[in-house]
Amino acid sequence: MSPSLQNTSLTATRASRRRAILFILMAALLFALAACCVKALEGGVPLAQVVLFRSLFALPVLLPLLKQAGGWPALRTSNPMGHVWRTLFGLVGMGGAFYGYATMPLATVTALGFTMPLFLTLLAVPLLGERVGWRRGTAVVVGFAGVLLMVRPTGAEAAEILPSLTVLVAALAWAMSMITIRRMGEAGESGVSIVLWFAIGSSLVSVLLSLPGWVWPNAWQWLLLLGIGIISAGAQLLMTDAYRSGEPTLVAPFEYSGIIWTTLLGAVIWAEAPDGWDGLGILILVGSGLYIWWREVQLGLKR
Repeated sequence: MSPSLQNTSLTATRASRRRAILFILMAALLFALAACCVKALEGGVPLAQVVLFRSLFALPVLLPLLKQAGGWPALRTSNPMGHVWRTLFGLVGMGGAFYGYATMPLATVTALGFTMPLFLTLLAVPLLGERVGWRRGTAVVVGFAGVLLMVRPTGAEAAEILPSLTVLVAALAWAMSMITIRRMGEAGESGVSIVLWFAIGSSLVSVLLSLPGWVWPNAWQWLLLLGIGIISAGAQLLMTDAYRSGEPTLVAPFEYSGIIWTTLLGAVIWAEAPDGWDGLGILILVGSGLYIWWREVQLGLKR
């Protein structure tokens, strides 16, 4: 390759990486804003309805993906049960996170959500047949020690522990969802099919759960619900583009910027501020997650 072509290729690569980093930072901000919309509902809309409208209002934003993939034939699937499990795990993850945003400080919920890589590391052993060495194993243990600092179960009331446990269950469900997606991807299922079938499936399930206790939202609540769906879908599209434009090893650490966004938004809007123990737990949890990511990169290079 001539020097001019090499320079052109290098310039294009750098531009692509800058785009990926910018998009993942924007996606993290949008997810934080969607969390603010959930919290602003103040429990006035049943959780099942929040999940329903999040999925319904996201569909129009996601439909361009279907058009790019060739239209409705792109929804054909050879793994319907994979989509069923993906939908169930995703609904538990989404519902648990939304419950956390409504009842806990935004930054705390976001930090507890980052236990997903810890659960993913543990589950990869029995479900994917991967080996986890002592370094990553130690990082998982340290990460959960950070969780204990944040939850501090000793002497706490059950009502105070329940939201934290709910968010942890949601993170576990997201980890199972990621494993299901990985298995479907390895079996040849397209990303468009996985994304859209989840939006369709979660809409159908949540509408059934919503009907018994249906509450008609007021104008302000309709605006917040619309914001949750559109903002979340926009964040999802930005994140997808980021991982297409840049290497996952480059992009993944910038997802942790969500801690910064939720901390700032929680402080400005609701005067939330993590106390000393929460702050220490967040630092430990984020540090262990970043170490696991770094270790995955090193192992990938060796392979």
